[in-house]
Amino acid sequence: MSVTGLGHFDGKVHVLPIRVYYEDTDLSGVVYHANYLRFMERARTEFFRLAGVTKMADLESAEPTAWAIREVRASYLRSARVDDTLTVRTTLAAISGARIEAVQKIYAGDNLLMDGWIQACIITLTGRPRRLPQSLRDLLTPFLVETDT
Repeated sequence: MSVTGLGHFDGKVHVLPIRVYYEDTDLSGVVYHANYLRFMERARTEFFRLAGVTKMADLESAEPTAWAIREVRASYLRSARVDDTLTVRTTLAAISGARIEAVQKIYAGDNLLMDGWIQACIITLTGRPRRLPQSLRDLLTPFLVETDT
């Protein structure tokens, strides 16, 4: 089964358009703050898919593993509203032995709405961290951009 990703790369930056639906908002029509994290998660998943990563978890191996968020930072600058078209821009900022870091910015047009940063790692289902497999590192390294995080 072939998996294709959504969005596109602008150089090394992944760009994912997202429409704000009523379900993403509170009663006033403003995007609920936690949904920005969901938009970031979708964008990272699509970044991985377009980079050639076909499995977000390895549940069939002798020691099943999955991605986990270790740390997240988010600065909310402006609000998005129902029916807005947003753009999530994801930049891979660092790869270490067991972690990746990504800078993610959410825009409505040219207006920066949210400035985010995540650190993710691969863990076993019992919560122990594991080194990033070399095959994964090989797929992601071409997209690495040195940034000031």
